[in-house]
Amino acid sequence: MFKEIDQKKALLDSKRPLPKYTLKSLREKLLLEWTYNSNAIEGNTLTINETKVVLEGITVGGKTLREHLEVINHREAISYVEEIVHKEEPLSQWQIKNLHRLVLKGIDDSYAGVYRDQQVFISGAKHVPPAPFLIQEQIEQMMRWYQSEAKSLHPVERGAMLHAIFVGIHPFIDGNGRTARLLLNLELMKEGFPPVVIKVANRLEYYDALDKAHTSKDYSDFIQLVITEVKDSINLYLSVTT
Repeated sequence: MFKEIDQKKALLDSKRPLPKYTLKSLREKLLLEWTYNSNAIEGNTLTINETKVVLEGITVGGKTLREHLEVINHREAISYVEEIVHKEEPLSQWQIKNLHRLVLKGIDDSYAGVYRDQQVFISGAKHVPPAPFLIQEQIEQMMRWYQSEAKSLHPVERGAMLHAIFVGIHPFIDGNGRTARLLLNLELMKEGFPPVVIKVANRLEYYDALDKAHTSKDYSDFIQLVITEVKDSINLYLSVTT
């Protein structure tokens, strides 16, 4: 399942280090696409060009403050992910809460980085997230899984399952999807993979694969979706090395 990805990554690794400005432009391109798509999946109406303008510090007329903050916050959250990777820090609940705090900063400060105290439902999904009093226990179970059996998984499978398990728990009132996609990329980037972009065009397939994972514990469709996105990102990096 991961043979082609491993071959592509080995090829990319053999061409490293990439030129400084090539690497900078790749980072900027992926930061924009990651931010645009992750927010668009959650209903943000800014176009990719409008998102670019907001990242440059300009406001877009007719768009809400929340939509602007979602862009700015996401950029800050990506910077935090890069910092964790650079420092080689192990994943912790503290990091997860910090990531979420950045995602929701200025949007809903009372719930930023705080596990929810109310029942929530995922629109269009069969899966119902756990009751609030079960969240801490389920997050701890996820962390135990991550620190034990997950270590033997391929990084792409581990990242995909971390995303799926986390978003199934849905520990926060809002911002779970964005935080889950940040965690997915945190896991990939730790292992030297470029970040992946779950595209808004694949939103239905993405939601269906997650709901299948949550209701039947069959993660195969979701892992396959992530594999496809990983290949796209590696191919983008390889395209500048030939």
